[in-house]
Amino acid sequence: MATFHHSVKSGKKGSARRHACYIERLGAHGVHSDLIHSGYGNMPAWAEMDPNMFWGMADRYERSNGSAYREHEIALPNGLTPQQLIALAERLVRALAGSKPYHYAIHSPEGKLEGIHNPHIHLMISDRVPDGLDRSPQQTFSRFNAKQPEAGGRRKDSGGRSPAELSQQVTATRMLVAQTQNQFLADHGYHERVDHRSLRDQGLKRQPERHLGQRFVKDMAHAEREQYVLCRRSLGAASAFGNR
Repeated sequence: MATFHHSVKSGKKGSARRHACYIERLGAHGVHSDLIHSGYGNMPAWAEMDPNMFWGMADRYERSNGSAYREHEIALPNGLTPQQLIALAERLVRALAGSKPYHYAIHSPEGKLEGIHNPHIHLMISDRVPDGLDRSPQQTFSRFNAKQPEAGGRRKDSGGRSPAELSQQVTATRMLVAQTQNQFLADHGYHERVDHRSLRDQGLKRQPERHLGQRFVKDMAHAEREQYVLCRRSLGAASAFGNR
C-alpha cells in the first residue's frame, strides 16, 4: 500500500508571498532543484497573470492576525511519471480548491536515507470566495458585507465552526484526498492504494514511523543508516515523508 500523508495549516497575514516564493523556488529558494511543476488559478483580474501579486495584497490588506491562506501538503505516489504527478496534482487541486484562488507546486526531493524521491504537493488556497463582483485589491480582502456585497470584500469561507464540525471537516477532507489518489491510481493501472485512516483505525498495531529530519539523517553514521533502512524495510513502513 502506498503511503498517505496529508497536513493542513493556516498561513498568517504577512507570510503568504514569502511562502509562495518558497514553494515556487524563487529568489533565495532557487538553490533547490526539486521543483517539478507549478500552477495557479481562479485569480481576480488584477492578479490573473501574477499569483504573487495576489498573495502580496493578501499580506497587506487581510485583517490583523488573520489567515492569508490555507495550505495542503500531500504526499504523492513515488512510482508515477512526472506527467502523471502533474495530472494527479491537478485533480487534487480541483477537488480541494473549487472556485477559490489557488497556487501550487510539486516538489520531488531525494530522500537522505535511501536516495528515493519523495514527491509531494504544496497547495495554497485563499478562503476568499469569488462572487462575480469586481473589486480592487484592498476591497477584495476587506470585511464581507452580507446586506450589500458590492460594498464589502469577498466572503471568507472559514470560521464560525465548532470543534466537532472542524474535526468532521478534516476527516472528510482527508478521505477526499485518499479517494482522489486511489481513483487516479486505478485509472492508470496501478494496484497500490492509500488509506487516510490512522494505523489503529486500520487495525495495525505497529507504531508510525518517526520523522527524522535532514539534519538528523546527515549526522547518522553509515552503519546506523543501513541498520535503520533494514528495520524500515522489515516493518514495511517506508514513509514518503520519513527521510526528507
